[in-house]
Amino acid sequence: MTSADDVFAPGPAADRFRPHTSHWGVFSARWRNNKLEMRPHPGDPDPSAILENFPAALRHRARIERPMVRRGWLERGAGPDPKRGRDEFVAASWDKVLDLLGAELKRVRDKHGPGAVFGGSYGWASAGRFHHAQSQIHRFLNTAIGGYVKSVNSYSSGASSVILPQVLDEYEDLTKRNVTWEQIAEHSDIVLAFGGMALKNSAVAGGSISQHVERGAMERAQKRGCKFVLVGPLRSDLPEEAGAEWISAVPGTDTALMLGLVHTRVAEGLHDKAFLAKYTEGWPVFERYLLGQADGQPKDAAWAAGITGVSAEAIRALARRMAGKRTLVVVAHSLQRAEHGEQPAWMGAVLAAALGQIGLPGGGYGYALGAIGYYGRRVNAVPIPTLSQGRNGVTDFIPVARIADMLLGPGTTYRYNGQTRTYPDIRLVYWAGGNPFHHHQDLNRLRRAFRQVDTFVVHELAWTATARHADIVLPCTMTLEREDLGASSNDPLLVPMHPVLPPVGEARDDYAIFADLAERLGAREAFTEGRTVRQWLAHLYEPTRQAMAAMGKPAPDFATFWRGEGLEMPQHADDGGKLRRFREDPDANKLPTPTGKIEVFSAKIDAHGDADCPGHPTWMKPSDVPSKGAPLYLVANQPATRLHSQFDFGGHSDGAKHRGREVATMNPVDATPRGIGDGDIIRLFNERGACLAGVRLSDGIRPGVIQLPTGAWYDPMDPAEDAPLCVHGNPNVLTRDVGTSSLAQGCTGQLTTVEVERFTGNLPPIQAFDPPAGS
Repeated sequence: MTSADDVFAPGPAADRFRPHTSHWGVFSARWRNNKLEMRPHPGDPDPSAILENFPAALRHRARIERPMVRRGWLERGAGPDPKRGRDEFVAASWDKVLDLLGAELKRVRDKHGPGAVFGGSYGWASAGRFHHAQSQIHRFLNTAIGGYVKSVNSYSSGASSVILPQVLDEYEDLTKRNVTWEQIAEHSDIVLAFGGMALKNSAVAGGSISQHVERGAMERAQKRGCKFVLVGPLRSDLPEEAGAEWISAVPGTDTALMLGLVHTRVAEGLHDKAFLAKYTEGWPVFERYLLGQADGQPKDAAWAAGITGVSAEAIRALARRMAGKRTLVVVAHSLQRAEHGEQPAWMGAVLAAALGQIGLPGGGYGYALGAIGYYGRRVNAVPIPTLSQGRNGVTDFIPVARIADMLLGPGTTYRYNGQTRTYPDIRLVYWAGGNPFHHHQDLNRLRRAFRQVDTFVVHELAWTATARHADIVLPCTMTLEREDLGASSNDPLLVPMHPVLPPVGEARDDYAIFADLAERLGAREAFTEGRTVRQWLAHLYEPTRQAMAAMGKPAPDFATFWRGEGLEMPQHADDGGKLRRFREDPDANKLPTPTGKIEVFSAKIDAHGDADCPGHPTWMKPSDVPSKGAPLYLVANQPATRLHSQFDFGGHSDGAKHRGREVATMNPVDATPRGIGDGDIIRLFNERGACLAGVRLSDGIRPGVIQLPTGAWYDPMDPAEDAPLCVHGNPNVLTRDVGTSSLAQGCTGQLTTVEVERFTGNLPPIQAFDPPAGS
């Protein structure tokens, strides 16, 4: 078997293209003449250009090459410190920094207990199954100190992942074992996409992805006669191949529009009464609200028009068009990343139920279809390699987006999913494989929050803002510098991930770091189980091999697999999952809701008594709406040139910037009165902060709305200030750090309000990718 050392030595092994994978595609690569050469997987019909970030990123100046310790922490010791994020760093040897960190972990564990350690460590990290950063850090904390306070849910689906299992189906079943792209191509007559299905989102997947099928499926459906209808403020949220009709609605008003559609169908007798009677619970309660019998306000098309900016005539026409058609209702993640985000996710299911379409091929409810690359695909019939994280001895947790609340308010209470919970007192935060200065909102507040802890530890490959705010920074490898296995639950290709060049500087794998750190805590054997990396890969591969053999499929031993280009895994039939079986026999195949049916009204949620999430889908006016000081909606959505903030310094991401800054989009109707022209630098601001960005003008965005994607690395002009100008274009200096509701406490980072002006001063330099002082 070829070793990693053979790959890096001159000769044939180093010269050949070697298989690898990423969240945005399988590829092969080689390092030749100090340059990375890449080839997309030959079976991928629509490879992602995000792959082009790798070559420039591998040896970029932003890479961290040595262990670093913040000077203030080194000289004054652990404790809250206003200098965090404003201090210089001191290089240290691996032995010294691991001794320091081992001693600090012992101190916190022995004095405060493992419940004083926050190890949620949210983030995507790499596609590898063994070097998956969250698995590694959780396994380490569980085996070495007895556990940690974890986070639950995600920034992407914080609201929907809490509410949908209570009213419809388990989240994984709804997104991964439901309506597929194959069904859309063959069966759908109308796809009504609230928030769209942008290809930039489905270009990436949790784990590996060998085939990008979304563009082709929409093109085949459109040519067959399927009509795509996009509801949202951005025309680009469906590709040209879909040939979509664009209904430009006010951001955040989708629930009102859905109510108007359902009201029209009920008023005209077009709703499926038989389906509602047989498969749902609580329709009569909801219908009283819909018709205005509960509050005196019918939720008719005219009412919805006044909220959404869509004419009553257009709403009625759309409601009638769906009669007798195989209709798929899609609700994007973006809708529930806002205040009251539970409501559109729930109301989308009610709309699909009123149509009587749930469970039909190519019809019903496709929550988050198009939001990520492995949704809408067949499920693998064999397990994929998975590293055990061990047992967490700490039961406490927080909803993932409430981290700043926790750090700023230990001991305070909050509501979550019907419970009143208390925030723990966290002394040490340990992060690996993520960047909260991308995911989180109101970054100036987050900066204050991280200054409250005793110690902040980060494993990172580059100088992100998270690394700059840490006390101890441990340099880790990129995937192309290590061995791993790449796989996803909904992609058939298991990929041997070969390294193509050695680690940069003194960077180490997370596994090697944690193994040496575990030794200092007397837990090396428990953490490593005596295995090398290659032995772990063989160990994790074996359950997949055994399952393949049991099915009579080709099941090569690990050595043979490792020499190859990948292993095709069998997949289950495209059978529609639980919702299809429920439709076929609702008594024998009950849903995992309290009543076993689709809950249009939920007695359980109603009993919580939380006014911001009542017992049925409800339109509730948001509190963050345009005002004199902030007259424009800001849509802070996902970027097209990278996954979140990963490799923002890569060539594809950097090449899309304007004068080094992220690019916003606004309508000429809003730009002209402000003296803003295409290509200008603008300043976006509100009461929370301000940032600079380039701007392009387009009629593909609704007037009154400006869009700035997330992911540009936070770059404060003067870190010594409490609310500095971000010169690079990170919209999360503007977004609000509040929960969606008392039910889910999800992220509300998709929408806020701002003012915009043309920036006329001297442009400050971009320093986000320059190593900090002392490094």
